[in-house]
Order: sequence, then C-alpha cells, then structure tokens
Amino acid sequence: MRGGAAGVDAIAIIPARGGSKGLPRKNVRPLCGKPLIAWTIEAAREARHVGRVVVSTDDPEIAAVSRAVGAEIVWRPEPLAGDEVSSEAVLEHALAELGIRRGALAFLQCTAPLTLPEDIDGTLTLLAKADTAFTATPWHGFPWRQASCGSESNPALHSLVPVGHSAAVRPRRQERGGLYLEVGAVYAMDVAGFLRARHRFFGRVRAHLIPKERSIEIDDAVDFLLAEALLRRRLQGEKAGRLPRPLAALVMDFDGVLTDNRVWVDQEGREAVACHRGDGWALARLKEAGVSLLVLTQESNPAVLHRCRKLGLPCIAARGDKLPALRDWLSQRGIDPRTTAYVGNDAPDVPCMLFSGCGIAPADAAPCAQQAAQIVLDAAGGRGCIRELAELVELAGVGRGAGAAHHR
Repeated sequence: MRGGAAGVDAIAIIPARGGSKGLPRKNVRPLCGKPLIAWTIEAAREARHVGRVVVSTDDPEIAAVSRAVGAEIVWRPEPLAGDEVSSEAVLEHALAELGIRRGALAFLQCTAPLTLPEDIDGTLTLLAKADTAFTATPWHGFPWRQASCGSESNPALHSLVPVGHSAAVRPRRQERGGLYLEVGAVYAMDVAGFLRARHRFFGRVRAHLIPKERSIEIDDAVDFLLAEALLRRRLQGEKAGRLPRPLAALVMDFDGVLTDNRVWVDQEGREAVACHRGDGWALARLKEAGVSLLVLTQESNPAVLHRCRKLGLPCIAARGDKLPALRDWLSQRGIDPRTTAYVGNDAPDVPCMLFSGCGIAPADAAPCAQQAAQIVLDAAGGRGCIRELAELVELAGVGRGAGAAHHR
C-alpha cells in the first residue's frame, strides 16, 4: 500500500452518532436479530486487512452494543455530534484521539449492513495502487438537476436539465457502460494523505465494485425494509449451504421439534401435545425429495406414535442414549452419517447432532443444542421449524434425487 501503509493492518473507524433523524435510533435498531451497527463491526473484525475496529460515538447505548461485539470506543465531543458535522471531521478527531498519523484507514458506515469482509479487504487492497478507494456499483440511471427556482415542495414546478446525458438522445442500457454509483459502505485511504487533504478523495482514486444487492444504504424506513429482506435472504442461503450434499436422511426428535415442548394433562392423566400443520406438509415435501425420515425419541407417550403414524413417519423410542439407535438405523439402510441431518432441542440430542453431517436446532432449543448445531433455525419447535428446514433443503437443492442413490 502507498503512503507508508504497506504491510500494516488498517484501522477501521465507524462513525455512529445517537441523534439519527430520518430513522430514530437506527444505529442500534434490531436487524435480523442484531443491532444494525453490529453487522458492520462483525464484517470489519472478519476482514483480513483490518487489525483494529473503532466506533466513534456520543451515545452510551451505541457504545455498549459496539463493545459487546468487539469494537473499541472513541467518545465524540458534543460539537462533533450534530447532523451537520462532516464525516471527515469525525475521522480526524478519532485518529487524533488514537494517536494515529500513518497507515491505512477503512472508513465504514454502519448504514450499509450488507457489507461483507471481502468488500472491506477488496477496497483496502486498492491502496497498493491508489491513495484512496471506495465501494461502488455499476449504474445506468439518467440524473436530472434543477435549473431554475421553483417551489421546493413541488419539483413539478422546476425546470430540469439532464446531467451527463442528452435529453434528445436516449441510449440503451447496454450503451451506458462505465458509470458507477458511489456506495457509502467502505472508503479506504492513506492516513497521512487524508490528514493533509482533510477530505476522503485525494490523489489517485479507485473503486471496488460490489453487486447491487450489497449497495443498500439505510436512510429511512423503506431502506431498512429492503436491507432486512436482502439480508434475510443471504442468511437463509448461508444456512442452506451448511446442509449435507446430498441430504440422504433427516432424523428428528419429537418433543421440542415437532411440538413446542409443552404437554397438556387432563384430569384422567391423559396427555396431549400441539403440533404444527405446516411441519406435516413440509415432511411430505421432504419425502417427495427422496429424503429418508425418522423420528427418534425417548418419549413413550401414545400421542407420539399416533402423530407419526398419521404422518407416515417411522418412529423409534430409544431406551437411554439415542446415539446407538441412530447408528443402527443408518447402518441398516446403508446411509452415510455425513449425509444425515439431525434436528434436536436438548442435551439428549447433542451426541446425535455431533455424529450427523449437520446438527440443526430450533430457535428455542436449549443452549447446549444450539452450540452443537451448524444451523439454528428462526422458527421454534412446534412452530414450523421443519417447514423452515424444508425450504432450506429446496433452496439448496440437496434433497432432489436422494434416497437410494444417496446410500452407500
């Protein structure tokens, strides 16, 4: 890297003030199970070229959340906490507080939560041939600007002129190559050059291109909804990618997986449980995909057998540890444990989860089961967790043609 940054891990600085106006408290607003800022901090901590992650803030809650996910804190004074203060001023203050005047700087914005570690590394790597770099995405729009005064509340009264194109010529999309839209996710710069120039673009400038789906920046509630949908889709894809390829068998506990782990007892001592109809539909889909199914339980309640019989599921009631029963069932069918997924919710399931190719836990599983799982589902036991798993199998395409072709 140029300007003395070669071979030195970059410092990542994430400005995050508490007084957001467009979307109040957005920097700590939950997004797919985590505060917004946590996504950027985690991406920075996973980046190969980042050695230190710092959050500049004036807000105690943001500071607490940031520390909890591994960031250092630089407290921002009140004069730098307003919405008219430039990001450059905040960066200068943080660098001064940290005593840093050389090296590489990654300026990250937590309003771009879809940023990946490779986006940060890719932008920093460009400093080998540039003084500053930023994330951008290919763009084919037609911007216009106001040419005369009118009502600010009614753009229809303005006279507009085209910017960067002719109003008389409308080129096709493929003819408008070479245009890029700046994405405020990552800005990389040589620290010494930045402190001299006092702005983020100086010297030779390069862009690291990212796909459109990672270019969302959150300014308002609509942006937040779009980011949430895109991030959830990515997370589902990551979960699906952990499933065995191929998936030959799915083994599951009954209580806490096909039920919500509660039991009703009437005055005659008869027990009843609640199941999710969506799980029944999903199990039929998994059968169609060629996945061998088994319920492995330690429960002797007749309700278990009745439900399994209705769903057409084989059921084994293990006496004691479940793992020997699982080994025998797989061996009898010639199924490789590496092509098996096991869904469990508590300590008796952990050995089976670790033995199988992929351990899976419902959202409300005991901590020990979640720790043993490669996939923790969003749905709770008895609340559609198998329905969710079936969607992951379909997304990954790992169940099609399973069954005999996937046996050893």
